[in-house]
Amino acid sequence: MKEAALSIEVRRLGDRRIEISGWLWDTSFMFDHLKNWAGKLKKETYALYFACRDPRVPWAVKALAGFVVLHTFSPIDLIPDFIPVLGVLDDLIITPLGLALALKLIPPEVMAEARIKAETELAGGKAASRLGLLIVVGIWLVGLAIVIWIVLRSLTK
Repeated sequence: MKEAALSIEVRRLGDRRIEISGWLWDTSFMFDHLKNWAGKLKKETYALYFACRDPRVPWAVKALAGFVVLHTFSPIDLIPDFIPVLGVLDDLIITPLGLALALKLIPPEVMAEARIKAETELAGGKAASRLGLLIVVGIWLVGLAIVIWIVLRSLTK
């Protein structure tokens, strides 16, 4: 009995169009959609940063929102991306779910004000902050020092 061979033929038809086994795909829609979604996610996360600084937000919600903002904008991953599946899953789960939960817990009027401020700051190009970078790096260094201390303490026993 002969086995049928599966043949997949891929041809590039310009910058953003490809043909896969007779099916035409316009990748510009996918890329534009992903860029749009990423831009909204960045703006919402930045608005969450401003909402965290508002006194009307309870401290527990500020802690959750702070974790989400730090995780999203941190140059250091919680789980490195080179670890198969888990490295990407932490970014795909923690940021969107944490953002959604924090947005539900923050009063709507606070988020409305924070969104306006975030949009203004992003339009003016003021989103990058050296102080924010120093805080993130400082937190990671403190965490690393604690881990090193725990490991050294367990090795000396």
